Amino acid sequence: MNPTSTRWPAGVDGLCFGADYHPEHWPPDTWNEDVDLMRRAGVNLVTVGAGAWSHLEPAEGMYELDWLDDILDLLADNDIHVILTTPTATPPPWFGLRHPDAVADDQRQVHDGYSAYCVCAPAFRAACLRLTRELATRYRHHPALSLWQVHGHYLTVCRCDHVARAFQQWLRERHGDLDALNNVWNTAVNGQRYSDWAQVRPPRPEASNPAQLLDFHRFNSDEMLAHFTEQRTVLRQYTPHVPVTTTFRFGHDVPIDHWRWSREVDVVAVASHPDRADRGAEEQTAFVADLARSLAGGESWLLKEQATGSFQTSDGPRTLEPGRLEKHAMTQIARRSRGVMFEQWRSPRGGATAWRSAMLPHSGPNTRLFREVTRIGEMLPGLAELDEATVPAKVGIVWDEPSWWALSGPGVPSPHVDYLEGVRQAHRVLWRHNVLTDFTASEGDFSPYGLVVVPHLYLAAESAADNLAAWVEHGGTALITFASGTADGTGNIHPGGLTGVFGSLIGARGVEGYPLRPDETVELSNGAHGRVWSEHLHLDGADTVCGYRGGVLDRQPAVTVHEWGRGRVWYVSTLLDDESFTELLDTVGVLPADGDPEVEIIQRETDDDTYRIVINHGDKPTSIKATGTDLFTGQPAQGGYQVPPAGGPTSDE
Repeated sequence: MNPTSTRWPAGVDGLCFGADYHPEHWPPDTWNEDVDLMRRAGVNLVTVGAGAWSHLEPAEGMYELDWLDDILDLLADNDIHVILTTPTATPPPWFGLRHPDAVADDQRQVHDGYSAYCVCAPAFRAACLRLTRELATRYRHHPALSLWQVHGHYLTVCRCDHVARAFQQWLRERHGDLDALNNVWNTAVNGQRYSDWAQVRPPRPEASNPAQLLDFHRFNSDEMLAHFTEQRTVLRQYTPHVPVTTTFRFGHDVPIDHWRWSREVDVVAVASHPDRADRGAEEQTAFVADLARSLAGGESWLLKEQATGSFQTSDGPRTLEPGRLEKHAMTQIARRSRGVMFEQWRSPRGGATAWRSAMLPHSGPNTRLFREVTRIGEMLPGLAELDEATVPAKVGIVWDEPSWWALSGPGVPSPHVDYLEGVRQAHRVLWRHNVLTDFTASEGDFSPYGLVVVPHLYLAAESAADNLAAWVEHGGTALITFASGTADGTGNIHPGGLTGVFGSLIGARGVEGYPLRPDETVELSNGAHGRVWSEHLHLDGADTVCGYRGGVLDRQPAVTVHEWGRGRVWYVSTLLDDESFTELLDTVGVLPADGDPEVEIIQRETDDDTYRIVINHGDKPTSIKATGTDLFTGQPAQGGYQVPPAGGPTSDE
C-alpha cells in the first residue's frame, strides 16, 4: 500500500459522505443547485468521472476538460472533495470503431457503453494510459482531488485472440512447459492433450476441464490487476500524495481474487448491493462490511457504493422502508467503514440508471428519502471519533474465491454445493446471535480467534492444513464442513478420501459421497435434517456427535469432533439448516447465553475507550443498559437507554 498517508481521503476531515456524481448528465445551470443541496445534506465527498470517457475524449487524442475544470472548481469552493475516476470501464463509441479488436468479443456488433472493452487488447491498454496521464497531469494540484478510483468495477471477461495470446503467456509463466500443463490439466481425459501452445485457447463458460477454467479465472484476475497497476503507476508518478483504489464487487460474475487485489490498493473500497427484501438485506449488508474490513487487514475501509431508496431483488426492485437506510449506514460504520457513499447523487432523467435510487430522487429534496439522507449526514460528524477504534472479532471464517470458482465449475462432487451459501450461512447464524466475525485466508493468522469456521474449502494445500492444525494444537477450535480439503490448488483431487488434507486433523476419512437431489433430505439422529450432500466417514480418532438415521448411511457418523492437542475440530458431513447449525454452534460454545435477537451490538475499542453501536432491527423501541455518552446527541446515556427501531445510539463507556 502507498505509505504516503494513513489518513484518506486526502483533505477530508471526519467520515466521508456522498455518492457518485455525474454532472455531465445535466446542464451546468443544475450544478449550483446540486452543490447547494449537497451542502444541505452534509455531503463532503463525491465521485466524478465514472462513465465520462466520451465526454472527456470525444475523439481520439482530443480532450475536452473545461467542463471538468468547472465542476471540480465549484466543488472545491464549497468544501466538497472528489474521488476522481479514470473512466476506462466505459470506452466511447469512437474507440470501438477505431479499434474493433479491442472491444469485448460479445459486444463488437453494437457498442453498448459500459464494459465494452477487452482488457488484454494493446490499443485499449494504451488508450487507458493516455487518458490517465492526461487527468493526472491536469489535476495533480487541484484542491478538490482526494482519492483516485481506477476503472470503477472490473467485470468484463473476453475470449478473443488478444486474450488467447495473453493466456498462453500466463500459462507459460505459471507452468513452464506443455508437459507440465498437460499434467496439471489432466488433458489425457477427453483427448485434450496439447502439442503446441497455439492450440491452447480460452475456455468457454461451459467447458468441461475444471483445471483449465480455474486457471482462466486466475488469469483474468491477474490480467485485470495488471491493468489496474499500470494506471496506478502513472497516478502515483504525478500525485504521490493521493491514494489510489478501485471498487470491489462480490458476486458469481466477478473474476477477481480479492485477497490478492487488497494488497495492491491504497484503500479497500466496496459496493454493497443486497438482493433480499427481508431481514436478509441486513444480513448481507453486514456480510459485505465484515468482508471489506477483513480485506483491509482490520483497518478502515470505504463503503464506496450502495443503493439509497431501493434495491434490486430476484423479484424486482423493492423500496427500503423508513429507517432501513439508516440501519444499513450504521452497520457499515460500526464495522469500520470510514464513511457512507451511495450509488448516485441525482437520479438521471433517462438511461439505464434512471430508476436506480439516488440521494436526490426524481421527486426532489422535499421527500422522505432526502430527509433520511440528510439525517445520516447530520449523524456522521458526531461519529468521527470512532475512526481509530478497532473492531475485535471472536470468530474467523475462511474466505477463498478460488474454491468458489472451482465449486461453480465442472468436475465437482455435486453441482448443488453452493460455496457462497455455505459461507453466508456461517456468517448469518453468527450475526443473528450477535457474534462479530472476520474473514480470513486459509493460510492467514488465526491467533485472534477462538473459533475458525472452514466452509467448503474445496481447494486446500498441505500448508493450509498445517496452518490450521498448528493453531488448533495450541487451543483453537475449528469447524469444517464437507467438500473441504478435497483438491489441491489446481483442482486435482488429493489421494486418501473426500476429507483430503484435513483428514488427519478431522480424525475421519471421507470414504464415499452420497450426493442428494435439491428436494432430498437425510435425517440425523438428533432430529436434524441434512441437504445437498452426505458421506460415509471412517473414524480415525474422532468421536461421533450425531449420526445418520435410515438409508444406506444408517447409524454412520454425520457430525464428528476430534481432540487435537489442546484444541478441537468439528466436522459436518451434510448441509444443516440454520436452526440445526445454530444448535451446533451452541454446542461448540461460541454463542452468547443471552441477548435480544432484535438488537445488534457492535463493540469497538481504543486504548482508552470502548464504544458500542446499537442497532434495533425490531419494529418497536427497546431498552438497553448503558453508561456513557451518546456520540450523536452528546447526551449522557445512563441506566435503561431507549433505542428506536430505525437505528440506535452510539455510546462510549
